[in-house]
Amino acid sequence: MSSRATRLLLALTCAASLAGCSSEQQGGPAPLAEPPSVPYDGFWTQLPENGEWTDPGPLSACSVQASSTACGDPATFFDLSGCERGSLAGLERQGAIYRAELRYEGANATGSPGSAGFQFDASGQPLRVLGQPPLDSRVDAETFLLSSQQTRGGTTDRYVFAGCQASGPRTFTGCLAVCRNGQFRARGTFRAERMTWRENEPESSGLQRVSESVVERGYPLDVYVTRSHAYVVSGPTGAQRPGGLTVFDVSDPRAPVRRASFALPNDSYWNGVWAKDHALYVASGDAGVLVFDLTDPASPSFVRRAEVQGASGSINVHTVFVEGDRLYAMSPSLGATLIFDVSSDPLAPRLLSRVAYGDGTGYPHDAFASEGRLYVNHTVDGFLVVDVGGENPALLGRYTYGNAYSHANAVGTFAGRTVAFEGGETLGAHVRVLDVTNPSGIAKVGEYKLRGVTSIHNMVLVGTRLYIAHYHEGVRVLDVADPTRPTEVAHFNTFRESDPGRSDSMYEGAIGMRVPGDGYIYVVDTSRGLLIFDDL
Repeated sequence: MSSRATRLLLALTCAASLAGCSSEQQGGPAPLAEPPSVPYDGFWTQLPENGEWTDPGPLSACSVQASSTACGDPATFFDLSGCERGSLAGLERQGAIYRAELRYEGANATGSPGSAGFQFDASGQPLRVLGQPPLDSRVDAETFLLSSQQTRGGTTDRYVFAGCQASGPRTFTGCLAVCRNGQFRARGTFRAERMTWRENEPESSGLQRVSESVVERGYPLDVYVTRSHAYVVSGPTGAQRPGGLTVFDVSDPRAPVRRASFALPNDSYWNGVWAKDHALYVASGDAGVLVFDLTDPASPSFVRRAEVQGASGSINVHTVFVEGDRLYAMSPSLGATLIFDVSSDPLAPRLLSRVAYGDGTGYPHDAFASEGRLYVNHTVDGFLVVDVGGENPALLGRYTYGNAYSHANAVGTFAGRTVAFEGGETLGAHVRVLDVTNPSGIAKVGEYKLRGVTSIHNMVLVGTRLYIAHYHEGVRVLDVADPTRPTEVAHFNTFRESDPGRSDSMYEGAIGMRVPGDGYIYVVDTSRGLLIFDDL
């Protein structure tokens, strides 16, 4: 994973790790008190909640036989006598990328799944395993072993995967063993699937790509469109490719022109972007909220970092958005959503309050505001609804589920009810349709799922259309006029294994999206850059 930002490597390591990852918490406001829950009072049918992942039982016929002290030759770890290893010869490997679901077993099982990635070169040999160069990997007529090493915080985990059998040219199962600091740690089984387009699905249906522009700066993450310009923010992909901001003139969306590309000194992990009037707000992982003047939209000029009184050290702001006269900034390092007043001068945000949920271990990842309510995706703590209409924010309700990593949402009104479309960012993540009219009695009333080894990133609701940036699944457009039955009406598969810089990470493909109402859909893909489509 050396070609990706350090933070993305940490996220990938956390996804496969047996030990959880947490964000640093600095001082802040008193945590919101959680209200009692009440029964659902709506007219739609409440659906059962099974979480992001349901334990399927062992995923393969092989087993791990290593003892608690044996961490020698990986070939001795596995009992493959029940496997059809000859079937692995038919796997598509040349240039292929696979994503895998991991099921841990035994005393060190975490009770939740893990995920992994395998990437093969043009000759069919391992190129990356879990984002790292392979370690002692062997793939030939007799052996199918994939391994890698992850080091974090003084702990070295070695992952070894043994193929057991293939159920077709693009799926296979096997066993995994984990050694920590030279001692056997854990065992399990896995199922892997090649990340080509879904079976029998064309590149596109209902969406026409009108242009594609490479983003040379870092790893593209988000986009905002205003004043006939698209502002793309990026994270770094190592010292040679820092992130920052790239500006495209999209007055003709069919022929974008790059106007500017830059970062600030020692500050180039820029993850989110939004604008109000002539102010552009950038979410910086190193410096909080950056404010730029768009008087000349082709050449943004840096004005200041938004001041956060009482915060010490660097501030990580992950996402930003504006609703009315308020700028909201989600900060993992502070464990809080920062609310700024931008009514009098958009170029000088004034901090009003910090909203924190202190009863869990997650942090605010993204949020949406509407009619005095703040809808917060609080990662492992689930989905929160907060009253921010008065002087003292109050938690109105929370919705959580198994293996939660709540990431993004969009909210609208349907049949007189307030409906939230919520999506996670983890193995098995999918869209949940939540009736949040009464936040203390939230109910799931619909859902939309694709492959279980892919994830969602962002979504935008425009009227009765829900637009989704769905990583490996590309762009998906749903008709949600009946929110209990989301129906896909268009798609475009942006992910291609052959694109330059692709990796085996879960965070690959369509990642950022805006639908500004000018007749076009603006999408950022992690490898391909800025893609513009005709809207439906």
